[in-house]
Amino acid sequence: MGISIQDYARECAEQGLRGDYSQCRSDFTVEQKYDYSTAEQEVWRTLCDRQTKLTQRLAHKSYLEGMAALGLVEKIPDFHEVSEKLHRLSGWEIVAVPGLIPAQPFFDHLANRRFPVTNWLRRREELDYIVEPDMFHDFFGHVPVLSQPAFGDFMQTYGEKAGDYIALGGDEMVTRLYWYTVEYGLMQEPGQPKKAFGAGLMSSFTELQFAVESPDAHHVPFDVGTVMRTTYEIDKFQRAYFVLPSFDVLRDSFQTADIAGIIKRWKDAPPLDPAMI
Repeated sequence: MGISIQDYARECAEQGLRGDYSQCRSDFTVEQKYDYSTAEQEVWRTLCDRQTKLTQRLAHKSYLEGMAALGLVEKIPDFHEVSEKLHRLSGWEIVAVPGLIPAQPFFDHLANRRFPVTNWLRRREELDYIVEPDMFHDFFGHVPVLSQPAFGDFMQTYGEKAGDYIALGGDEMVTRLYWYTVEYGLMQEPGQPKKAFGAGLMSSFTELQFAVESPDAHHVPFDVGTVMRTTYEIDKFQRAYFVLPSFDVLRDSFQTADIAGIIKRWKDAPPLDPAMI
């Protein structure tokens, strides 16, 4: 049995995390309640205007195509309107949540091609950094590439299988795969420069520039086993960025690789240092 909404809300509050869980349904979704203030709309436009100047130069074309198709920058998005557009492109939809949610309902949403998006936005004094994911990170960072069917297929399969792999003792290893691809992944197609698509990069003013343009950024060819063995740090720039040739490779690697075997072999071994791979 999963954690109750009341217990989870209490844990979040004790950690100083935001989000009103009092109106959650059993799957941790809520209504968006589109009642944002003028100040919140201004924060949204400020964030989008500033970040779009970077993404136009540094984001992979798949992200830019998704952003153009979904139209997310003019105002705080209406979840229902975006879901209708997204569903036509890739079969995905958006569901509103009050913030972080437990792993079990999160995986269930992904397995059913539903992506949870936080229904509140950071404050103006938090433009540069926020500890927990907010609406800007979720929408501006994650949603555009969900318009790409191959990436959407990976996310669905991840939701279907992650719980089973965690049960094998692969919690950290499965989390690393999500971290280094969905959050901090780069893409390099033949004859093209490296570009970013990961949500943690798309929503970061400083790390996006570092990851793509800095000569100090450590770029590593994608290999699913190496990714799952490589540790990471939450509150610093990544010491390694894995570079995919396509979303097809990401999808096919996760669907066909012996993930259970990788976990069995390496779960008790020391993780790899990202600076040394």
